[in-house]
Amino acid sequence: MNFNINTIEEWQKVVDEILPKLQHNILLLKGNLGAGKTTFTQFLLKSLESKDEVSSPTYAIVNEYHSPKGKIFHFDLYRMKNIGEVYDIGIEEYLDSGFLNIIEWPEIYEEELADLPHHEISIETSGDSRIVNFH
Repeated sequence: MNFNINTIEEWQKVVDEILPKLQHNILLLKGNLGAGKTTFTQFLLKSLESKDEVSSPTYAIVNEYHSPKGKIFHFDLYRMKNIGEVYDIGIEEYLDSGFLNIIEWPEIYEEELADLPHHEISIETSGDSRIVNFH
């Protein structure tokens, strides 16, 4: 599925289309700095009826949110230097216990995810617009 986004409000349409198709508890978010990964997450959690304030987990590495369906963990692996650091945060325990696990900058951990069912969203910037690909 591909989407072209020109306004912040259009993120809701993307979420409305993607949400019914989420079958796995792992969602990888890829895109440059400022592409909209956290903005997408904010719209997604609102649609999942979370009352929590969503922010980028850049410095915390993982944020925990609550929804009626269960816990949602939001990771940012950008600052991880090696796979050992990813394991040190206990990522496997999070993945096993979360209703949904959203992972920004997943590249350092992607090889380990190869055998786990997951979804991926890539966001490309083109001027003020975003091209979103869900698979």
